[in-house]
Amino acid sequence: MGKSRRTVPEELLLLALDPTTGTTAQPQTLDLGLAGAQLVELSLAGRIVPEGDRIAVVLARPTGDPTLDHALELLRRRGSPVRAAHWIGGPRLGLRQTYLAHLERCGMVTAVPGQVCGVLPTTRYQASDDCTNAAIKQRLDTAIRTGVPPDPRTAALAALAHSVGLGKHLYPGNEGRSSRSRLRDLIRYDPLGGMVAHAVMDVQNGLPAQQNRSPQGSATGASGTGRSGARAAGRGSGRVAASRVGVR
Repeated sequence: MGKSRRTVPEELLLLALDPTTGTTAQPQTLDLGLAGAQLVELSLAGRIVPEGDRIAVVLARPTGDPTLDHALELLRRRGSPVRAAHWIGGPRLGLRQTYLAHLERCGMVTAVPGQVCGVLPTTRYQASDDCTNAAIKQRLDTAIRTGVPPDPRTAALAALAHSVGLGKHLYPGNEGRSSRSRLRDLIRYDPLGGMVAHAVMDVQNGLPAQQNRSPQGSATGASGTGRSGARAAGRGSGRVAASRVGVR
C-alpha cells in the first residue's frame, strides 16, 4: 500500500487531535475506534471481508503499512473468522500511542515535550500540515452539508468518528447539534463501516458477543431494508453510547 492516501486510522487520529492543546479527544474510546478503523482499511485494501458479524482474511499479503500488517498478521493467526467486537475489544489497547508514534515517523505530526504542573513530563502532538487536517474535516462537512452520499472511506470515517464520540469535538455546542446528528446518519452509506462502528459501541457498552447483531442483519446493510435497520440501530446505539462517550 502506497502512502499517496492516508489510511482510515491515520485520518481518525488526526480528526481527534486538538490543534490547541496537542492532545487527542476521547482518549478512552479512541483505541477502540482505531482498532475498528484498521478493519475498515484492511477491507478497502482487499485483505479481509465481512462474513456476517465476523471478519475473514482472504489475502494475507502485506500492505506495506507496518501497523496494518501487524493487525493483518494477528487476524491471520486466528485461523478462522473472528467477530468484529471480539477483535476490537481484544488486548491490543495502546493503539493511540502506536499511531501517534507512526504519524510522527511519517512526518504528519510533531512531538512537543512538556511538563504537567512543572514536574511530570508529557508529550503533546501538533499536526505538521494544518491543510491536511482541514481537508479531512472538509470531506465530512461536505457530506453533512450536501446530503450527497459520500464515498465508502468517508462514510466509514464518519461512522467511526461518531462511534468514539468525536461529534462534540468536531461540531461543538448547540449550533453543532444538527451536524452531529447528520454525522451519525452517514453510517448508513457504508455497510462494513457501519458494522464496525456498531461493534465499537457494543464494546464500549460491554455487550456480550452473543448479543451482537446477527449475520443476517449485517449482510443486508447494502439493501434498502438494511439501511433503514442501520439508521435505527445507529440511533439506538448512539443513545446508549451517549451515556458513556458523550455523544448526542
